[in-house]
Amino acid sequence: MDTIETTDSADTTATTEASEFARAAVLGTGAWGTTFAQVLADTGLPVCMWGRNADVVDMVNSGENSTYLPGIELSPLVTATTDLGAAVAGADLVAVVVPVAAVRETLTAAAPHVGPEAVLILLAKGLELGSLRCVHEVAGEATGLDGSRIAVLSGPNLSREIAEHHPTATVVACPDRAVAARVAHACHTPWFRPYVSQDVIGCEIAGAVKNVIAVAIGAAEGMGLGTNTRSTLITRGLAEMTRLGTALGANPETFAGLAGIGDLVATCSSRLSRNYSFGFRLGQGMTIDQALALSPGVVEGIRTAAPLLELAARAGVDMPITEAVVQVAHKGATIAQMGEMLLSRPQKMDGWRIDLV
Repeated sequence: MDTIETTDSADTTATTEASEFARAAVLGTGAWGTTFAQVLADTGLPVCMWGRNADVVDMVNSGENSTYLPGIELSPLVTATTDLGAAVAGADLVAVVVPVAAVRETLTAAAPHVGPEAVLILLAKGLELGSLRCVHEVAGEATGLDGSRIAVLSGPNLSREIAEHHPTATVVACPDRAVAARVAHACHTPWFRPYVSQDVIGCEIAGAVKNVIAVAIGAAEGMGLGTNTRSTLITRGLAEMTRLGTALGANPETFAGLAGIGDLVATCSSRLSRNYSFGFRLGQGMTIDQALALSPGVVEGIRTAAPLLELAARAGVDMPITEAVVQVAHKGATIAQMGEMLLSRPQKMDGWRIDLV
């Protein structure tokens, strides 16, 4: 019987038997959705993708998504449709890879077609505007599913590299560890290794915050600043996500793992990251509108910064890098002023807690 390693705060050496899914649906036909569909197909799982754009759907059915993932040949097990109900019906694993702003609408429409034993796996990262809900909370409200059937996936997962079979790891988190292990087994390939967690909040907050930090780091590097600056922002960004996550009940160890520092380093170090590339263009002098026009997909870091800062204020958490990004994105501050805001802050002790000198 196949087994998969699992890790959580209680037991780092346990193994759990993993069950097979029979059919998967992937909601979203962008680069990450297409890549994850291919990962599932590489394990032998039939996958039906859903997207609104009929041209992209036709391309997927022809064996390549040349709009978002050119040059990658897709498995015959991957098909696509514009019919949401047809994609979801009969799927016992449903991956949600649409932008955060579209999650509630998409899952509300999909809910009548979700099977009684189906499991959701959420790959979108960010907070819902207005409600400040994490994606797993939005998914639960939209579908009525119990949290034990909703998992999230987060980690250093740049889609192009995974599609090209570069080795990487990720985290599948669900309150029910057995469900997390089943999902991890379903997407475990020789080059894509999932670890298991029960800290859904930690993984979600890490995934949301790292996009904002990536915008700041991209801007710094677009200005010509170097490795010291990037390392400083990564480290202090990690402190921000840890403070917010733990205030909301997350396990601080999550932020030292793949969903935390792992995803943060990847997103803040590669031009394959939309958030980093967007920030880089700002640092080179482009306006926000100009930088967004050149982005191949949604820049979640800009959408998420303001709701994250509002959530942090409610929790009494200080997030200076996030606040600086909000000042640039929504209040007219310049990139140079963003740096001044951060460097002029009061002295404090090193570490993720706030302890002024």
